[in-house]
Amino acid sequence: MSREIITPAAFPEKASDLVEACRYLGARDWAPATGGNFSVRLDEAHCLITQSGRDKALLNVDDLMVCDLDGNALDPGLRPSAELALHTRLYKIDSNIGAVLHTHSITSTVLSRATKGNLQLQGFEMQKALSGNNTHEQAISIAIFDNNQDIPALADHVQQRWQAGEITQPGLLVRGHGLYAWGKDLPEARRHVEGLEFLFACAWQEILRERT
Repeated sequence: MSREIITPAAFPEKASDLVEACRYLGARDWAPATGGNFSVRLDEAHCLITQSGRDKALLNVDDLMVCDLDGNALDPGLRPSAELALHTRLYKIDSNIGAVLHTHSITSTVLSRATKGNLQLQGFEMQKALSGNNTHEQAISIAIFDNNQDIPALADHVQQRWQAGEITQPGLLVRGHGLYAWGKDLPEARRHVEGLEFLFACAWQEILRERT
C-alpha cells in the first residue's frame, strides 16, 4: 500500500519557524558543513525534520520533510537526516517533547572528548536557562554517550539511560559529535541549545585555564 505523501507546505507556520531556527543556529556556526539536524513534532505520529545534506544557514522550506515516528519518509523521494532515529526515539520516550535540535559546535565536540563520564556543571547563572533549574547553586549533570554510527543502537542506549533516570537535563552530548537538546516547543528547545552552548564554552575555558 502506498503511503500518503505529506509535504511541509501542509504545516506552513511550523515549517517557517523551523527554517528560521535552522538559519539562526547555522549562522552561529553550530551546524557547519551541512552538519546537524533539526525537527519539530507535528502530532503524536509525525515530525517535520531537515533533509540530509542541507546547509542549515541557507535552509528553506523545500529542505524540510515529513516523517512518521517509525522513521518512514512520507515522501519516498526524499532522504531524511541520518540521525532521524534518535529524534523519533526522543519523541516516543517523552510525549512532552515538541522539538529536537542537534548541533555540531566546536566547543561541544571537543568538550565531550575531554570529559570522562558525564559533564558536571555548577555555579553558572546560565543553568537557569534550562527548564527545571532555578538556581546556580545546584550541580547538574549532562549525560554523554559514546559516538555510534548505528543510530538505532545509540537511540536504544539513550532510552535505557533515560528510563534509569540518568538523563535529567533537556540535552545530551555524543562524544566527538555534538549536542542534542529538546524542549516542549521550538522556542524552548532553542533556548536550551543557547544555554547549553554557553555553559559548554564556560566549562571548556575553565579546563584550558587549569591546564596552563
